[in-house]
Amino acid sequence: MKKSTVLMLVALTVALNGLFGWLNNRPVDVGPDVPDGKLTSLSFAPFRDGQSPIEKVLPTPAQIEEDISLLADKTRSIRTYSSLDGLQVVPGLARKYGLTMIQGAWLTYERPFDPATLSPEEVRELNKAKALNHAEIKELIRSANANPDVVKRVMVGNEVLLRGEMEPEQLITYIREVKKAVKQPVSYADVWSFYLKYPEIGKEVDFITIHILPYWEDEPLEVNDAIAHIEKTYQQVYERVRALYPGKPILIGESGWPSDGRQRGWAVPSVANEARFIRGLIQVSRKNGFNLNIVEAFDQSWKSAQEGVVGANWGLLSADREPVFSLTGKVVENPDWTHRLIASTVILLLTVAFHFKALSRLPLPRLAVFLAFAQLLASLMATLADELWTASFTPLQSAGTAAIIAVNAMLTVCLAYRALAVLNNDTANKKLGAWLQALYGILIALAVYKTYTLALDGRYISFPYETTYIAVTGVLGLIIMRYLIERSVSVRLLDFNRLIGFRQGGQKRNKVIAYVLVTMSLALIIGETRAFLISRDFIEAHPDVTERLKLAVIYTITNSQLLAWLASLGVLALPLWSSGYDKSPKNALFTHKSVEFKEQK
Repeated sequence: MKKSTVLMLVALTVALNGLFGWLNNRPVDVGPDVPDGKLTSLSFAPFRDGQSPIEKVLPTPAQIEEDISLLADKTRSIRTYSSLDGLQVVPGLARKYGLTMIQGAWLTYERPFDPATLSPEEVRELNKAKALNHAEIKELIRSANANPDVVKRVMVGNEVLLRGEMEPEQLITYIREVKKAVKQPVSYADVWSFYLKYPEIGKEVDFITIHILPYWEDEPLEVNDAIAHIEKTYQQVYERVRALYPGKPILIGESGWPSDGRQRGWAVPSVANEARFIRGLIQVSRKNGFNLNIVEAFDQSWKSAQEGVVGANWGLLSADREPVFSLTGKVVENPDWTHRLIASTVILLLTVAFHFKALSRLPLPRLAVFLAFAQLLASLMATLADELWTASFTPLQSAGTAAIIAVNAMLTVCLAYRALAVLNNDTANKKLGAWLQALYGILIALAVYKTYTLALDGRYISFPYETTYIAVTGVLGLIIMRYLIERSVSVRLLDFNRLIGFRQGGQKRNKVIAYVLVTMSLALIIGETRAFLISRDFIEAHPDVTERLKLAVIYTITNSQLLAWLASLGVLALPLWSSGYDKSPKNALFTHKSVEFKEQK
């Protein structure tokens, strides 16, 4: 084949890939613009990549000022959760940039214990927690009194009852202490059900602060239904709160949606869904006249330690201080998609350059098949590298991601070699087959482990289908190529050893691995269903066991991310299960033309 023909087909492949990327990343309408492009209030934590309030790696005053200057164009007020850890400078900076504040004091573990039952280390930790709580309260009082023009409301604790870290009586003690010392309205923030569970808290505060986060609720809903759910829940809470606490206003202290991470039920994290939820929520709040604070200003990488990828991705701005989406106009799911396009194009061109002579010998249809396969592998390689690296928040996670990327890069190279061998009817290469077997073994072992952790307790664990992009595409691509060459559909067409060109036995081992993959898939379905069944609010909403089981199964088997992962496991399991079947023609389901590959013995 002429070089010019190969180059033209390569150019066409690149152009089609670019067209697909452009079409897949068109701006989408996510609802009405936020009025004036500003929110009423926005949760603010200034921690950047590598920083954490838990590890006490704190931002500098200059970094905090940079953050507040960015928020001045996006919100009129900010809510903070702590008064220490370097946040003492926030009120002054808020004044400088024209913002007001809901200032909070972070309360931590302070449950009553008999010191005689605790070890000396536990006693020290409890005393340390008490000292921190008192320091937070002291600074909150000082700041509120020193900055009455900026600090308009104060918050004593955040979800400390939900976390089970404090008894209501101790919380009330702190609330009363602050109320006596400041002139601003005082509240406590928690999931809305805790105000109904502990009415004594509501009687102490000046206003009721509730959190409504549909993504985290026991019955997670699709994003548009979640907006309606917010309105319905607010009305229900409003009626009950008005009866319990007449005349006390309500603040929705937290509501938002994640831009990335694992799907829960029908709640799908995405940039478009985050924008859609927030814009819809603004419309609902304006319609009903309730006060609202959105969570949150910046993505918080440190939260991944407790809540996985999804916990780190609730911000209007990324951890790098770049806008995740705009409060006005249309939204693009991945505005940096061209970076992936460039990377995948480079990978394809390197592959073509390295195999140019072999490609020139292929007939035009087979050349087109190879280029399509190579372009798909290149695009998936760029995608998985980007997605996995973005979701790596610690040095250990980054090291693991680097290893996964390296394994997939080697697999991509080996699959390109194997695809050329299949399309050229070349003799199978033992060394190449051994490499493919080893690389697939590593990724399958990783898939089994990840599925086990998901089945055990997957609330905060993302479905890792990115890790098997290349492996699954390689299996499907080689099956298609073998069919195009052999023109037959048979069980042996799926045989894993024949696909990778490895003829060293191991059929029993392959079947065992296939059974493990299937078993893990079933365990995942059971584990996901069980998570719904045992959830407290889900039980209360659906007391009938039969109905609850039915809904739990529906939420599980309609989870698109879970289905994608199960499909990946199935694609990997089927060729392994098919290994070692008889090679005679009697196993062919139908045969147009039988072409036996020449395999090394």
